[in-house]
Amino acid sequence: MNARNLVTAAFTLAALTSGVAMAQDHATPAKPAVEKCYGVSAAGKNDCKAGEGTTCAGTAKVDYQGNAWKNVPTGTCTSIKTPHGMGSLTPA
Repeated sequence: MNARNLVTAAFTLAALTSGVAMAQDHATPAKPAVEKCYGVSAAGKNDCKAGEGTTCAGTAKVDYQGNAWKNVPTGTCTSIKTPHGMGSLTPA
């Protein structure tokens, strides 16, 4: 009887550890790092607040509005060229 309990415990432990290993395989991937980039969004396409008189996403009044921002991959903002110049990490 003691051997049967030992075998049952071993199978239970093996099943539990394999379940934990499988759960770890399906972890969600990390989100890429982003930064706010001002002056690069088209009118109505900004990600959130665009300065005075606006509330949140999609409220930029003109293309490339200097106080409207868009999330871009970290390190790419100042290399984005627009008809009004380059993207900026600070509002204009």
